[in-house]
Amino acid sequence: MATGQLFSRTTQALFYNYKQLPVQRMLDFDFLCGRETPSVAGIINPGSEGFQKLFFGQEEIAIPVHAAIEAACAAHPTADVFINFASFRSAAASSMAALKQPTIKVVAIIAEGVPESDTKQLIAYARANNKVVIGPATVGGIQAGAFKIGDTAGTIDNIIQCKLYRPGSVGFVSKSGGMSNEMYNTVARVTDGIYEGIAIGGDVFPGSTLSDHILRFNNIPQIKMMVVLGELGGRDEYSLVEALKQGKVNKPVVAWVSGTCARLFKSEVQFGHAGAKSGGEMESAQAKNQALMDAGAIVPTSFEALESAIKETFEKLVEEGKVSSIKEVIPPQIPEDLNSAIKSGKVRAPTHIISTISDDRGDEPCYAGVPMSSIIEQGYGVGDVISLLWFKRSLPRYCTKFIEICIMLCADHGPCVSGAHNTIVTARAGKDLVSSLVSGLLTIGPRFGGAIDDAARYFKDACDRNLTPYEFVEGMKKKGIRVPGIGHRIKSRDNRDKRVELLQKFARSNFPSVKYMEYAVTVETYTLSKANNLVLNVDGAIGSLFLDLLAGSGMFTKQEIDEIVQIGYLNGLFVLARSIGLIGHTFDQKRLKQPLYRHPWEDVLYTK
Repeated sequence: MATGQLFSRTTQALFYNYKQLPVQRMLDFDFLCGRETPSVAGIINPGSEGFQKLFFGQEEIAIPVHAAIEAACAAHPTADVFINFASFRSAAASSMAALKQPTIKVVAIIAEGVPESDTKQLIAYARANNKVVIGPATVGGIQAGAFKIGDTAGTIDNIIQCKLYRPGSVGFVSKSGGMSNEMYNTVARVTDGIYEGIAIGGDVFPGSTLSDHILRFNNIPQIKMMVVLGELGGRDEYSLVEALKQGKVNKPVVAWVSGTCARLFKSEVQFGHAGAKSGGEMESAQAKNQALMDAGAIVPTSFEALESAIKETFEKLVEEGKVSSIKEVIPPQIPEDLNSAIKSGKVRAPTHIISTISDDRGDEPCYAGVPMSSIIEQGYGVGDVISLLWFKRSLPRYCTKFIEICIMLCADHGPCVSGAHNTIVTARAGKDLVSSLVSGLLTIGPRFGGAIDDAARYFKDACDRNLTPYEFVEGMKKKGIRVPGIGHRIKSRDNRDKRVELLQKFARSNFPSVKYMEYAVTVETYTLSKANNLVLNVDGAIGSLFLDLLAGSGMFTKQEIDEIVQIGYLNGLFVLARSIGLIGHTFDQKRLKQPLYRHPWEDVLYTK
């Protein structure tokens, strides 16, 4: 066990099993104390690496995250404190691994319920290697103005109230972390404050004892008096009694053992801590208090009188000239986190993203204001979901059915088209699903599947201006623009695209008006007089029919229709649909275990 000071203003720790709040509280305490370097050197999260962003005052810093204890200790050789926030299941193993690192001197185990046999092994190893274990079942410890472990001393407001941002003259040790916070406040009211405070933890076998820390405090010149808060159960306090009797402690010790009320109960009472249970007269609070008093400790008559006893002892030291006055300092203001400032109404901050199509803040996600449960209960289909997320309204059933038909008809067009070919080549190169899908999607454009928007745009403009097919087609020719939605590499007058026929048949049977589609058909009649393959293709069919859907449903203004076409909604239908087929081609190639594709050289024209 160490014989002197454990911490200083340069102490750094490794934090195991990352918890944002206690780490940020440590960094806020550092800033409050005027430390130049953060007290958390690194974070250990088994299985993950990288950096964790936190605040050091107003500055945002990146603290390294390591996957293993050994790697963290090697990366931060000056960090000698290991703060273990692991659960009781893994706390012992990770603590032992830390103790075995030559750079680690102090291990704080926060978890409750660590098996006693494991704790005994930790204690034995630590004592044999002159290391310190604080806990298990502890909140940690603090050296005022220098370093604190995790959540010790609670909030920044409490730390300021207790004057823990600068060192005092009192050493404090307790079993209880919660009572430590209370006592820090008490000590600050009647003395110049805490120099160091330790909560050893409430388990039956603490890693370090009350007497271990009192003996340390006795060797620290800045500590002029000690305060001990014990509790019934166990015999830890008797080691302090022996130290007092043997004259190992030469500074005033004010002590109180809580739990005197236990005698009021007819049966044995288990208090909050595992060790807070009297196993006989010697483990009672009354017996311990008497033994401490007989050994020379200052023991009040009740817990209520403890504050007065501390005050009287400190004032006596002041009178004797053993305590010098401490110059008070004004701690810096800790910047308030944006979220808490917004909640308290102190600031207003602009948002970074606007979303109008979905909301996941309530009990269930909503699409355009429609709860997920309603979507399922009312039997909505994919077309209905698209109408909500793309158009922000529930379209009539014939509209959503048309959308679904478009998706089904455009899902795939065989392995030879450019998108499928790219996906197949990529999948055979061993790439993952997303890479294979994207390689196919990137071919979609004016020449492959991406002409729906242009077809709708040009057909709408020509129809709305009452251009004849001749005027429309010849006008486009003069501009050097191919008519989008007209022409096919395979289909012709005598070999019509079945998809186009199915779409037209559905529209004629269900749409209130097919004005734009009929205009596209008249354009096709004219273009077929020029060439046999200048047929209305699926892009042109979907583009013209979608115009009829938008205009005929009565749910969109002219401005909204123009915006939908301009933004690229209609090409989105092809992208969504063809993704289904491209994913299928990816799975097909991987299922068939196809090798890397190499294009045959005989299919290449090599020329100078």
